[in-house]
Amino acid sequence: CPGLRARPGSGVRAGAGTAARVLTGSIAGTGEGAPSSSRVFVVRRDQDIYIQTLRKLFNESHGIFMGLQRSEEELAGKSRKAQLVQVSKNYRSVIRACMEDMHQAAVSTRDPALQGQYSTQVSILSAMELIWNLCEILFVEAAAAGPLLLRLLDWVRLHVCDVDSMVREVLSSESPSKHKLFWNVVDVFVLQGRMDEARHLLSKEASANPTSMNMYKILDDLMKKMPVPSLGNTQTLTELELKWQHWHEECQRYLQDGTFASNPHMESICKILLGDEDAILEKKELMTTWYHFLVTRLLYSHPTVKPLELRFYAQSSMDLFLGGESSPEPLDMILMAAFEFEMHQVIKECSIVLSNWWFVAHLTDLLDHCKLLQSHNLYFGSNMREFLLLEYASGLFSHHSLWQLGVDYFDHCPEYGRVYLELHIERIPLSTEQKALKVLRICEQRQMHEQVRSICKIMAMKALRNNRLGSALSWSIRAKDAAFATLISDRFLKDYCERGCFSDLDLIDNLGPSMLLSDRLTFLGKYREFHRLYGEKRFPEAARLLLTLMTAHIAPCSFWMTLLTDALPLLEQKEVIFSAEQTYELMRCLEDLTAGNPDQQKFQDDDVETTKVEMLRLALARNLARVIVKEGTVEGS
Repeated sequence: CPGLRARPGSGVRAGAGTAARVLTGSIAGTGEGAPSSSRVFVVRRDQDIYIQTLRKLFNESHGIFMGLQRSEEELAGKSRKAQLVQVSKNYRSVIRACMEDMHQAAVSTRDPALQGQYSTQVSILSAMELIWNLCEILFVEAAAAGPLLLRLLDWVRLHVCDVDSMVREVLSSESPSKHKLFWNVVDVFVLQGRMDEARHLLSKEASANPTSMNMYKILDDLMKKMPVPSLGNTQTLTELELKWQHWHEECQRYLQDGTFASNPHMESICKILLGDEDAILEKKELMTTWYHFLVTRLLYSHPTVKPLELRFYAQSSMDLFLGGESSPEPLDMILMAAFEFEMHQVIKECSIVLSNWWFVAHLTDLLDHCKLLQSHNLYFGSNMREFLLLEYASGLFSHHSLWQLGVDYFDHCPEYGRVYLELHIERIPLSTEQKALKVLRICEQRQMHEQVRSICKIMAMKALRNNRLGSALSWSIRAKDAAFATLISDRFLKDYCERGCFSDLDLIDNLGPSMLLSDRLTFLGKYREFHRLYGEKRFPEAARLLLTLMTAHIAPCSFWMTLLTDALPLLEQKEVIFSAEQTYELMRCLEDLTAGNPDQQKFQDDDVETTKVEMLRLALARNLARVIVKEGTVEGS
């Protein structure tokens, strides 16, 4: 990519044409005659998202994108345009910051392969900023005749031919005007319209060569008086054209009079001021690119060029500059499409050439907010903006952390964004509970109920496989999965029977309304409440709850013996806990259990179970006798 002017001290610089070659290489594959290989290639979508130094580009541009979506659409006219231009500049500043980081990484690494990769990325980022800046001038700002040339001059000065090092070398020498690069620097300043700097250097030539003082003063006066467009409304285009015509005629007169004939360098500068194409093309090596030549040509031959006239000057400038010696590179074709105001062609070419969707997605979104792409719908339904944003966001979802940015991009795709988000979010590997909760929160905020259930079921199953019953129960409750909650409740009860105590008491104690999800979960919660009441010595309440669990038939039959066994300590209390009616209910439950058990013979042969039954019958009979005596005594008194 052309050399670029970075912030002072950044040291960022890319060679002319590098980006063009890089862009060409990014789409080049192996030729037909390439030897076959038995190697296996791992194909990744949007490989650039895995480059660590590009993370800043993705993260910071996300904030700019979101700000643009939330911006006040009511702003109109100049206010809205100024807002959009500022957004565009913000995007460019992120590209430049990322480019400088990449350059520093290239300088600091000792690995030649890495250094090559970083240098390539610097060139690609430089090309991206070059294209974006031109699109900003032509499409976003839509600069009119006059200011348009000033913007293009700034564009050239920023991106093309960084001469600062050359200037420092010349000025730091003992005799600047004698330096071999002196006239090169003067020519570059003139070619870029930097007249004050060119005049400053020429003053050193006049001081060193008094014989050229007269020529210097005339040339200095011509450069000083050169009419240039203004950003304000201080003069009309007609006034500018009249001033420029008079100035042009004055330059022509001095050239024809042979004023500069004795100094070829000054004569060459005068010819450039007159817009002589041959004289400008002689400085081809200093300009390095056809678009620098274009802007210089416009500056000295047509300073009031209108936007729609650019296409003609651009095409002829490229033809003259290349001269049939080389064919245009992909970068040249993209810039030419911009000069021709073919926005869709710019986006198409960038989509083909660049290695990721970041550039085209954000540029298209910005142009869409400028109301420049409203009429262009793709044949398969979605508009261009949404299509490119969907592709970019899909690439982000393949990264372990950048997928969170992709969610917001999908949110701002009104037609297919929701569908894409549902499909992609189900493929996120839920490696930790923290990540699962993050994904779950995103789904809940968007009322994606099916995905919420799916995530909860997956996490519940993982927790169950790892024997983390509390976590499994919590996830199944969030999923509102009654069958799975029943399964986990059974595991809790089984563990209780084996160990004699409950795990995850905090969770079970605070089930609240969630226990109504399934009968088994309700039983688990209520059974734990029975133990809590018993522990607090609230025996009458514990007895009523225990009897309710038996008679309501929400307890599994296999657990009835455990419940009846839990009644034994209450039956043996000094104070009568169970009433006669409650005691009869317990007796009925015991008889139902022993009589209705399909394995009755096996049940009778089990000495432990037989002993439990006998103890229960004895305790129930004793309790009934005590109750009858107590209730009869109360009635008699």
